Amino acid sequence: MAAQAPVDEIAQLSVSDAATTKPKPGLDSATATNGNLNRDSDDSDDDAENAAPGAETGPAKKKKKRKPKKKKKNPTAQSDPPRVLISQLFPDKVYPKGEEVEYVNENRYRTTNEEKRHLDNLKNDFYNDYRHAAEAHRQTRQWAQKNIKPGWSLTDIANGIEDSVRALVGHQGLEEGDALKAGMGFPTGLSLNHCAAHYNPNAGNKMVLQQDDVLKVDIGVHVNGNIVDSAFTLAFNPRYDPLLEACKAATNEGLKQAGIDARLGEIGGYIQEVMESYEVELDGNTYQVKPIRNLNGHTILPYNIHGGKSVPIVKSNDQTKMEEGDVFAIETFGSTGNGYVHEEGEVSHYAKRMDAPKVDLRLSSAKSLLNVINKNFGTLPFCRRYLDRLGQDKYLLGLNSLVANGVVESYPPLVDKKGSYTAQFEHTILIRPTVKEVISRGDDY
Repeated sequence: MAAQAPVDEIAQLSVSDAATTKPKPGLDSATATNGNLNRDSDDSDDDAENAAPGAETGPAKKKKKRKPKKKKKNPTAQSDPPRVLISQLFPDKVYPKGEEVEYVNENRYRTTNEEKRHLDNLKNDFYNDYRHAAEAHRQTRQWAQKNIKPGWSLTDIANGIEDSVRALVGHQGLEEGDALKAGMGFPTGLSLNHCAAHYNPNAGNKMVLQQDDVLKVDIGVHVNGNIVDSAFTLAFNPRYDPLLEACKAATNEGLKQAGIDARLGEIGGYIQEVMESYEVELDGNTYQVKPIRNLNGHTILPYNIHGGKSVPIVKSNDQTKMEEGDVFAIETFGSTGNGYVHEEGEVSHYAKRMDAPKVDLRLSSAKSLLNVINKNFGTLPFCRRYLDRLGQDKYLLGLNSLVANGVVESYPPLVDKKGSYTAQFEHTILIRPTVKEVISRGDDY
């Protein structure tokens, strides 16, 4: 989920300017059953009856032997759509690591240092929660990449992704507090073309994916508040391939430069250099791919998708360093437009502020809605459809009141100039004491 750069810092950034439907497929409605596995029963009823004294008895009947019930085996492969719990696919509850990359230069000693290895081992539960969330992310996005095609509505795409995430982590989020245990880390971003981030269809949205669209898919999965934030871009016309490649290469460069003591402003410079080395030819015009200079990567804290540090995607004078224990979302956005976004359109994304003030809310609808938000989302971002599925209605007045009072933050869609195209790639990285771990890395990107 994108972090927007403060407006007063934009002027300090260094940027190189450049010259300038098929029938809708149905979704499989299969759902997961999260109950207990059947157990063998050793109990059997005694079928023999005691005969009365002196009564005549016939030939003794043979007891039928009951065949023992076979124990159900844990599934070994994921279903389509994904509905098998990740915890069933990994019965020992030890989940796959991401890509581990050793530190270099003065931090090379960390890989084998006993003290650092001990510090690493102290956080095994934390890492395992992140790996659990990352595996759910990988399996969900693999399904999405395979199945999303022109002709799908954005609502069907969002529901397909979010239903899969909830099924894989085993928390549907319909009971009070359930979504705080595991599930969606934030609403799925489905931003088209010149819209770069923070678009999710509200109820009644009829938008359908077209053959010539460029779709950013930004998915957040959390386990115990530990959020994996990773995004990719889909395009069905090969003319957009250089734009996608520019963002993928720039994100990988950011990951390469990340590490303990790395300065955030310098990382932005490396990202910018890679991004601007790509060009896209569209309708006879050649466009240098521009990094969107007011969108940033960011740290991730428990139940807080935007932490205190930002990773620019252009060179800046920010001397802030990455530190041991940080968790970062390294994300890049490329554009054929201005390389600068502004807020525009109907809001779908919201989140309760970490520093929300205590306000005497006058509207009863605002008070009751805040209670719902606290019990079901806390400070995790949510969207209107999430309130709809909880059975909330007529809540917009109360929601707008919470925004106006500074209790809830709204996140409008972020767009570049109309007619331009934008792309995004993103990974979550753990800055561990011994190595850096690209927790969301997969075979796809």
